[in-house]
Amino acid sequence: MFIDSRQLDPAARIDATVCIIGGGVAGLTIALEMERLGIATCLLESGGFHPDDATRDLYRGSDIGLPYRFADGCRSRYLGGSSNCWGGWCRPLDAWDFAARPWIPHSGWPFGIEELAPYYLRTHAVLRLGPQNYAPDYWAAAIDRADVRRLPLTSGKVRDTISQFSPPVRFGTLYRGDLMRSQHVRVYLWANATGLTAARDGNSLQQVEAATLDGRKFSVKARFYVLASGGIENARLLLASNGVQRAGLGNGNDLVGRYFMDHPRMLSGRVDFQPAWRRNKLYDIKYHYQNAAVAAGGTQIAAQLALSEPTLASEGLLNARVWFCSTFPGEGSAAAAALFRYKQAVLKKDQPGWRPLQDAAMMARHPLDTLGYGVTRLLQPRCLIRDVRFQAIVEPEPDPRSRVTLSTTERDALGMPRVRVDWRLGGNVQRTFDRTLAIIGAELERSGVASVTLDPPIEGGAWPASLEPEGTWHHMGTTRMHDSPRHGVVDRHCRVHGVGNLYVAGSSLFPTAGANFPTITLTALALRLADHLGAVARHADAAPARRHSAGVMV
Repeated sequence: MFIDSRQLDPAARIDATVCIIGGGVAGLTIALEMERLGIATCLLESGGFHPDDATRDLYRGSDIGLPYRFADGCRSRYLGGSSNCWGGWCRPLDAWDFAARPWIPHSGWPFGIEELAPYYLRTHAVLRLGPQNYAPDYWAAAIDRADVRRLPLTSGKVRDTISQFSPPVRFGTLYRGDLMRSQHVRVYLWANATGLTAARDGNSLQQVEAATLDGRKFSVKARFYVLASGGIENARLLLASNGVQRAGLGNGNDLVGRYFMDHPRMLSGRVDFQPAWRRNKLYDIKYHYQNAAVAAGGTQIAAQLALSEPTLASEGLLNARVWFCSTFPGEGSAAAAALFRYKQAVLKKDQPGWRPLQDAAMMARHPLDTLGYGVTRLLQPRCLIRDVRFQAIVEPEPDPRSRVTLSTTERDALGMPRVRVDWRLGGNVQRTFDRTLAIIGAELERSGVASVTLDPPIEGGAWPASLEPEGTWHHMGTTRMHDSPRHGVVDRHCRVHGVGNLYVAGSSLFPTAGANFPTITLTALALRLADHLGAVARHADAAPARRHSAGVMV
């Protein structure tokens, strides 16, 4: 059921077996599993069913490292969380992403891909994906179109990989009915966690303090707590909860907020395809993204290029994914940007501040840009393409200096310190961009697919203004997982070291990020955590929590 927290009794206390903080992908996945297991659960969601400016403002902070946008349009603070602005890309991490690689300091997960394999399988139902098959041969045969063909990659240095697209699932919409009908899960809307109150010895969490933006305060007492507020907010709440441990809860080794990661991406180089390959849609983001022509059995896919595991090891590189990006007529114009926002609206993507009438007027004032961009995207005539570039995303190095901290001067409307994000990228990220594109470019020329012109190398210097990396808004690493509390915030079961009943969910757990999209992996981790919570709660008192008379169902 849903409850409007703004109408709770003053100073109300909510009791549950499990308290989940955050109603995004991880939080809702766990909540739905708790319902299935019959475990009394409350979930605190900061927003309501739709975005609002006052709640959105709670996300704002400052970037003090590489230029980095992490608030408006990058995260969504209402039911469904970042699934409201998600593009739908899904692919499990590569097996070697879990390994400790000698050339990547601080790399390695506490377990291998075999631990997540059964949970990756279960994510396909949650995320509405197709068969758990990511083999390029399978999809090329299933689609069987002349304009959807695999590239001839024969050197062994380059491989092609497949991603599937979720519709994409908007969790707050798709699963709202299940949550409304739930017997064991209560979702408190407009409920902001403002502090985690620990026992005097710091070894357990006693309750969560919460507040609404209209000034109502209440608390939650549970046996187990799950922090599922995202890669930035998880760290923020732990750091701000410093009533017992001055540096923040779970931060005895100064690790909370460190190792902040995002996947940098860049456009680079030029690709001139030979005629036989100019119409191939499989590897070009302008043609394979959510395209029914690149689909089989109702599952839309995309292909990316990557280096083989032996090549990564011999070159000492980070993982990366590369695809082509065609440039359309009108690209980069205000009219094209306006048309693209309309497409995002069709996909029901959260776009803070979007003004449809102004965008319509912009397109009307610039009909050539609008038609050129729109017709090319719709009808896909190759003759109108201006050029083709590489687009690459690279695995970030785990860097303890890349971190989320709290402002000492700025607070939000709830009195919480705002965040400061210091995003840093090490030198191997630049070298990985350079070498990955060079090796892939040589492969394309060797195989007769295309001639390639590379941009000047960027390794060893400042990021060029024209090539400054843009994040993909994959906030990871700030509560990293490690068996030792000296190297991680949580253990292999996602439990905060030293705090017996506090767990963390989401991509903030990732020790390394790979070069794949994090949603499917964080969902797998959430399903795994739900199974663990079910086991440890089996002997706990699972009686339904007391229902407050002032709790108003929404």
